[in-house]
Amino acid sequence: MKNYGIILASGTGSRYGSEIPKQFVKIAGKTVMEHTLDVFEKSVKIDEIILVVTPAYRHIVESILLKNRYKKISKILNGGETRKDSSSIALNSISDHEANVIIHDCARPFLSERVIDDCAEALKRYDAVDVAIPSADTIIKIKNSEIAEIPNRAELMRGQTPQCFKLSLIKKAHRLAENDNSFTDDCGLIVKYNLAKVYVVEGEVENIKITYPSDIFLADRLFQIKSIEAPHALSLENLQNKVIVVFGGTSGIGKCICAQGEENKARVFSASDSLGCDITDYQQVCNFLANVYKQCGRIDYVVNSAGILRMGKLIDRDIEDIRRDVEINYLGSINIVKAAMPYLQQSQGGILLFTSSSYTRGRSLYSTYSSAKAGIVNLTQALAEELASDKIRINVINPERTATPMRLKAFGQEPEGSLLSPEIVAAASLKTLLSDITGQVIDVRRK
Repeated sequence: MKNYGIILASGTGSRYGSEIPKQFVKIAGKTVMEHTLDVFEKSVKIDEIILVVTPAYRHIVESILLKNRYKKISKILNGGETRKDSSSIALNSISDHEANVIIHDCARPFLSERVIDDCAEALKRYDAVDVAIPSADTIIKIKNSEIAEIPNRAELMRGQTPQCFKLSLIKKAHRLAENDNSFTDDCGLIVKYNLAKVYVVEGEVENIKITYPSDIFLADRLFQIKSIEAPHALSLENLQNKVIVVFGGTSGIGKCICAQGEENKARVFSASDSLGCDITDYQQVCNFLANVYKQCGRIDYVVNSAGILRMGKLIDRDIEDIRRDVEINYLGSINIVKAAMPYLQQSQGGILLFTSSSYTRGRSLYSTYSSAKAGIVNLTQALAEELASDKIRINVINPERTATPMRLKAFGQEPEGSLLSPEIVAAASLKTLLSDITGQVIDVRRK
């Protein structure tokens, strides 16, 4: 049985108060609509996507689809005056005798694949499924601006989307409610007409709905700290004949990336200060890449794993030492990305940078390091949008504490088994390069 993802994006954003509907506002380099579509596109549980849009903004939607690589979108439908109308339009466009439909608000871009998976599994046992989270707040019922009742919070949940149904059931509900416009969600129709039991899948606090301008600031922060796991299913054998340049490739994770690339028959070129290429010198970076291109005629992937880790209070450190810190840990990546762009435009390749868990919160004694690593994340998210039209992908690896020479020098000997192997980080890094994801923070953790 087919699983249809229906994304309702036909709102006008009257409560949001912007000149354009909220689904077209950009967060972390992409529109809200693109973030939501990405989740459904990547989900193995979704077979087709039906997108319901506001007719006046259809041209914006079409331009968004043209610049992305969505393969599952089968229909773009003009929505109705109400949410129920738009939902009905999408449902009636499906001619299958029976199917599973997963209806989601476009303005919830933080939906996870886990929730979609759980909904798809629940539809094997139930004909109607809702998504909700427990209420952290006390809910009060009021009358004439006074408290009339305080329901038991343990019995209350906050509804989210998606809402999921057997196609025949939800179509029946909409037929019965043809002249009833008092409902704002599809599960409400099932409950009103007592058509089936509605099973509740546990949602996620992060699955917020963007409704007001203040929600954009929260969403920006959530995207900043959001991370995903490396795509484990990809085979490193796909690296054969790829040309990879690794800055910082003579030590630690960079050295392991070089070794694993060569093991899988890639053409790997290692650059480092010790080999005469200082990443803080833009011209040296340009010269190194030009030499690789001259030898190979192409460059597929560029990695920067170079970095230094020095501690001390800012007031106690020498300004030249601080400047060198920032140049290597931040400006070096800018030099590499800028110099690599012309080559990666030709190959439609990928860039990989590195951050640290300290990017989410500045660490005392490591102020310049942690702030530079936060800058790398923001740089990656911004460049993902800038490079999208050139089909260049850029991501940032966020490894757990890793057993590298740099860490050994900074912290000394640590308990056996407490650190991540650099070989594991290298494999995750190379699989990320092979993937089609972009603009993401990739967590690498011990299992």
